[in-house]
Amino acid sequence: MNETYGILKALLRTEKGVMQSAADKYFFQVRKDANKIQIKKAVEDVYKVKVEAVNTQVMPGKTKRVRYRAGQTPEWKRAVVTLKDGHKINLA
Repeated sequence: MNETYGILKALLRTEKGVMQSAADKYFFQVRKDANKIQIKKAVEDVYKVKVEAVNTQVMPGKTKRVRYRAGQTPEWKRAVVTLKDGHKINLA
């Protein structure tokens, strides 16, 4: 698999993400070991846009119960990508 496509796992379509898309900010779920430079290059290659900034967060896993046992969902990394003026990602 191409390294560029392996970095981006999913484009997050949440309520917060949709509201931020008006300000040219898009949320992505990315590989946990990816850095900001790799994320920027991957978004530019896949979506053919210019990226202005990348902010990352490691989202903690949540405690979930299944019957009588408590478990933990895995932690994951979220990237907030800000595009330069005039660039948009077509979500439709």
